Amino acid sequence: MGPFITIVIMVAIILVFLSVLFSFIPVGLWISALAAGVRIGIFTLVGMRFRRVPPSLVVNNLIKADKAGIEITTNQLEAHYLAGGNVDRVVNALIAAERANIPLPFERAAAIDLAGRNVLEAVQMSVNPRVIETPIIAAMAKNGIEVRARARVTVRANIDRLVGGAGEETIIARVGEGIVTTVGSSDTHKAVLENPDLISQTVLNKGLDAGTAFEILSIDIADVDVGRNIGAQLQTDQAEADKRIAQAKAEERRALAVAIEQEMLASVQEMRAKVVEAEAEVPKAMAYALREGKLGVMDYYQLQNVLSDTEMRGSIAKSTDTKNIESNK
Repeated sequence: MGPFITIVIMVAIILVFLSVLFSFIPVGLWISALAAGVRIGIFTLVGMRFRRVPPSLVVNNLIKADKAGIEITTNQLEAHYLAGGNVDRVVNALIAAERANIPLPFERAAAIDLAGRNVLEAVQMSVNPRVIETPIIAAMAKNGIEVRARARVTVRANIDRLVGGAGEETIIARVGEGIVTTVGSSDTHKAVLENPDLISQTVLNKGLDAGTAFEILSIDIADVDVGRNIGAQLQTDQAEADKRIAQAKAEERRALAVAIEQEMLASVQEMRAKVVEAEAEVPKAMAYALREGKLGVMDYYQLQNVLSDTEMRGSIAKSTDTKNIESNK
């Protein structure tokens, strides 16, 4: 009974050792690679384990590339994986480019992938161009009428300019600028409505795809509408502004006139106060003259008679003026 238990334990230990060994050494992947015609050493696969590179990822992509007729080495795939790239996407892009007869070496595909762009999508866009639709762009013709246009831009990815090239936002911005320039240089909005292809021709001639990751194939004006009469609105706003300025100046002149009038009234009141003050001094002066003997009693009575006569004549003249006014009525 003792030797049998010992044999069982030894067999179990051997099985555990073999399972650990075969799990660390990808023998199955090595056999699959040999069966697919891809030569890769068993120690190379073990080295991938130490470098923390998934052997299945490298082997499967090597087999896929070999079947597609693309020459790739394990070092290239390992280096791209360790750099943080997407190995599956790069290999798929290489296969797609090979089928579409697009020259794309592994180094360029890896650089595009590491730059953050989807290299597989770029290859697919090179084969099947994409249509980018711009938002509604408003521009004003020379006659002041607003024109609202929407364009569809057909672009194809340029593999050579994917690294460092501008994206779709730049294309949309440049097309919008071209539409505004074309509409703004038109004499009337009717010219734009009659020939909308004038916009696409002008925009295409500007070479808007320079420095971008795309190649513009065509620009089609999808919709053109007439917007507001901006020129008339601007004139109305200007007239309203001029009116407010004139009103402000008139109010300023009125306030100045009121201030001058109030100042004159104050001056008249001051003069009246001085006259009243002077009239109050007359009796004092006469009393002083009587005391000092410079004015006699008869002189005083004559002065009073003159004043009474003057007052009577004033009353007569005032009554005459009243009668004349009533007769004229």
